[in-house]
Amino acid sequence: MDFKHYIAEKLNIEGVDVNTVAGYVEIPPDTTLGDYALPCFFLAKLLRNSPVKIAESLKAQFVTDYVITDVSAVNGYLNFKIDRKGYAAGLLSDIAKSGDKFGASDIGTGKTVCIDYSSINIAKPFHIGHLSTTVIGSALCKIFRFLGYKVVGINHLGDYGTQFGKLIVAYKLWSSREQVIEGRLKELTRIYVKFHEEAKINPALDDEARHYFHLIEQGDKDSNELFGLFKKITLEEVDKIYNLLNVTFDSYAGESFYNDKMAAVVDELKEKNLLKISDGASIVDLEEYGMPPCLILKSDGSSLYATRDIAAAIYRKNTYDFDKCLYVVAYQQNLHFKQFFKVIELMGKSWAKDLIHVAYGMVSLESGAMSTREGKVVLLEDVINKTVEKAKTVIEEKNPTLNDKDKVARAVGTGAVIFGALSNNKIKDIVFSYDRVLSFEGETCPYVQYTITRCFSVLKKTGEPNAFSVPEMCDAEYSVLSELGRFPDVVKSAAEKYEPSFITRYAIDLAQAFSKFYIECKIACEDENTRNFRLAITSAVKTVLINALTLLGIDYIEEM
Repeated sequence: MDFKHYIAEKLNIEGVDVNTVAGYVEIPPDTTLGDYALPCFFLAKLLRNSPVKIAESLKAQFVTDYVITDVSAVNGYLNFKIDRKGYAAGLLSDIAKSGDKFGASDIGTGKTVCIDYSSINIAKPFHIGHLSTTVIGSALCKIFRFLGYKVVGINHLGDYGTQFGKLIVAYKLWSSREQVIEGRLKELTRIYVKFHEEAKINPALDDEARHYFHLIEQGDKDSNELFGLFKKITLEEVDKIYNLLNVTFDSYAGESFYNDKMAAVVDELKEKNLLKISDGASIVDLEEYGMPPCLILKSDGSSLYATRDIAAAIYRKNTYDFDKCLYVVAYQQNLHFKQFFKVIELMGKSWAKDLIHVAYGMVSLESGAMSTREGKVVLLEDVINKTVEKAKTVIEEKNPTLNDKDKVARAVGTGAVIFGALSNNKIKDIVFSYDRVLSFEGETCPYVQYTITRCFSVLKKTGEPNAFSVPEMCDAEYSVLSELGRFPDVVKSAAEKYEPSFITRYAIDLAQAFSKFYIECKIACEDENTRNFRLAITSAVKTVLINALTLLGIDYIEEM
């Protein structure tokens, strides 16, 4: 049962939509007051009364029944107590029947969401700075699919610009096909760094780089063959990382894909009198909207990021007819997205409102910032490998006889990296710490994974639950059930707020509730009915924690 909607419908507040009221119903932190609560503060203006009096009035009108057994008004809150036994029986039955679909929904049926994320640069290393966009975007894809949406995951490759001219110059001066094929991304990074070192001394190299990029744009066979080689090597290398992180894409259409689609954008901007010339460059003036001008063409006629992004947005709308198009990009690009979203709005596109910048904070290591040009990068593959190795060391210490230690270490290590990046509100900057993310205590992925293995262990030793009637429950038992019941709402909230950290937070809360239950309630007790009830709780926790980790792209393990 959806208790929030049930309560909202029973309240039937005149002039307020049932869904609005249901959205305000919450689970209070102190369940001794009630199992659900409605803060009445949002009604004060509409009903022209104080929240305290509104709560008291609603309480007086509310008729309890076999579902809602008690109502109280406390300091502007309306608290509801439900039939806990009925709730427990229904919830545990639902989880057992739904399995890996528990928490899923069909609310997205018939709707399409495009999610632009990761967007790695061709011929540049996949470093830890790409971690957030990759795992946030991947998690959002999984969450929206879980809710019934058609999802198009897009890796908008950075495969356009003078950096490719720089690479060709560097390749011709300091490398060879054999060296590139053997050294792969490390070799491409080496010559890219060398180019910038040499260009400080010899600025003419920059002119040569622009010349070679122009040749790529003009379709020069040799230049495009080299560009194709750089792209092939990059995608082969980054696919290794994507496989480790359980990340997939539906489209790899990058910047170069829109090379022949930008002229139409420029023409449309001219037709709608939006394009102005400023110092030789073509711009859209956004001064009246409190923003600098949006640059569309440089003075030499070449395009910019905004030009390509506008072309990409129009292509995606025409191709996928999205209901939402999300851009998972760092907050440093806030202005860029505000500008080109506004340009699309000024072009008269009613769907401009459906373009959403999902901004996130930066990830760094404790050793500090990075720069590809200066060669100061921390490869994401190295971070993952180091985390996996550290996980293996911990496993060797804690359980040296464990089967498949390498497989377990890989699941723990990669899970720790993903969970660590998703554990805070996405907008916060993160300093990645190997020791912190690998702790088996506290708010970490290994702690959640260990809780799952504990559930597997209990069920293996004691057996799967048989039929039971719900006994009188202690606080620890009901706390776990209360957490289990929150999962569908948490998934929906994560989608609504574009915030996968809601699910990491939830997984920790459920694991901690189960730990308290495990300590306080003997599961393999003598009373058969109570034993089966507690086994059903254990099985439900296992199922829901696995579902939560799966939405984050994290593997679970049965033994640890």
